[in-house]
Amino acid sequence: MLIESFVASTRAVEKKPNATTTKDIGIYLHEYQPNPSLKSYFKKSSTQPNCIAANATHIFAAQADKSAVHVYNKDRNNHEAIVPFQEQITCLALAGQYEGAGTLVMGTQGGRLILWEPSPNDPSQPLPLTPSRTLADHRAAITSVIFGHSASKANLALSAAKDQTCIIWDYRKGVLLHTYLLGASPLCLALDPADRAAYAGCEDGSIRLLDFYKKQSLLHPLYDPNQQSTPTQPPASDHWHLPQASSSPVLCLQVSYDGTTLLSGHESGKVHQWNIAQGKFNVQITDFSLPVTNLLVLPPTGFPNPRTPSLKIHHVVKPRYESSLDSSRGNGSSSIIPSNYTFTAQFTSTLPLPDAPTGASDLEDALTHASFPISMLENGINELAALNNPSPHASHSEHNTLKVANEGLKTQLDTALCRQREAITKVLKLEEEKFRRQEDDAVKKARKKRRRIRMMEAEERARKIVMGVTVENRAEGEGDTGTVVDGEDGLSSDTDEMSSE
Repeated sequence: MLIESFVASTRAVEKKPNATTTKDIGIYLHEYQPNPSLKSYFKKSSTQPNCIAANATHIFAAQADKSAVHVYNKDRNNHEAIVPFQEQITCLALAGQYEGAGTLVMGTQGGRLILWEPSPNDPSQPLPLTPSRTLADHRAAITSVIFGHSASKANLALSAAKDQTCIIWDYRKGVLLHTYLLGASPLCLALDPADRAAYAGCEDGSIRLLDFYKKQSLLHPLYDPNQQSTPTQPPASDHWHLPQASSSPVLCLQVSYDGTTLLSGHESGKVHQWNIAQGKFNVQITDFSLPVTNLLVLPPTGFPNPRTPSLKIHHVVKPRYESSLDSSRGNGSSSIIPSNYTFTAQFTSTLPLPDAPTGASDLEDALTHASFPISMLENGINELAALNNPSPHASHSEHNTLKVANEGLKTQLDTALCRQREAITKVLKLEEEKFRRQEDDAVKKARKKRRRIRMMEAEERARKIVMGVTVENRAEGEGDTGTVVDGEDGLSSDTDEMSSE
């Protein structure tokens, strides 16, 4: 059974006299399908929006009031480390987690990007420190930026701002694809898993659906030049509201793994679930009583054959700040990674020997590569050709053997068909004889009944004559002796034996 869970983080606020929040809890690991329930929690954390990330083993949370990132171990359910920085971290994201522990990308208050590998295994060259493109079409502060799921050059980027607009970009070319007028200030964005629609959470507590395929077009609606220059306002049916009148702002959004439900975290501390197909509020999952600033939907668990990474990271490796980081920016040095930057990990399975068989077939090995080997393709084509065109070099004895086998099979088939026809004919004859017997019995019963009735009528007529009662003339077919002639077959009833009487 598949289990879907999410990670939620909150921002600490001044405690009210009647507050019922659990002390110091700032991160929650909550299951919401199939049985909504709190699985675990972590203390000593307070985060702003876009300041939490998670991989298979750890959760990283940039603190709202400190220049530090807290690291929590999901397997051990504890607070593992506090990583200090010289500047406050205002946002973070985890990249490349599908190939390992990933690289944590952190944005600072001073405008810098810090890349941290919690489990470095192949340090890369430093990234350029200047932006490649600048996209400037919003007229107010930007509140959220998200990217599409595609790995192609046609991937999308979406940005929302307090000017009540949401813009879709082709960020590789720096082209504005479409603008949506929302009618409310969006605070967060979420994208459909298939990149067919986006969802915007607004200050008034509502959610706007941005359907990219709403308009009819021969081209992709986002790349149709006739539609790019005209802003679109979502219809009223795409405005989703909570049932209650007073709604708190939506601070974060996340779409489920299968794209059927939407989770929203609100400033009131509530987490709501929305039905995407019906376009309406479904149920309140939980209430943390503190502003929910971040939601992360984790990959579902419970698959029959899950793919496990070859390495398991038990402890993260803290980054070390060195003066060379600043000096390298001025003199062009590339010594960004310290020379003794190491980590400790555990292999999750036995490492295969260089020449040892992997246990998988050649086809299974080929399926894991970008393309099939040329030799495998050639062998497959040759096998198909041999099936369609038998080899002319086959021996004469093989052809004779096949011919004899085919003739034997044909003889067996003809014998079976003949026996089947004989059995069917026999069954039909038996059914016909049974039907005839039933018809004869029915005719005999009818004749006996008619004869009995006529004899009773004759006796009644004779009794009346004796009593001197005038009777009608005899019907045709009646003799002087009181016999009754069967009108259907001309047989006298006296000649038939009435053994049943």
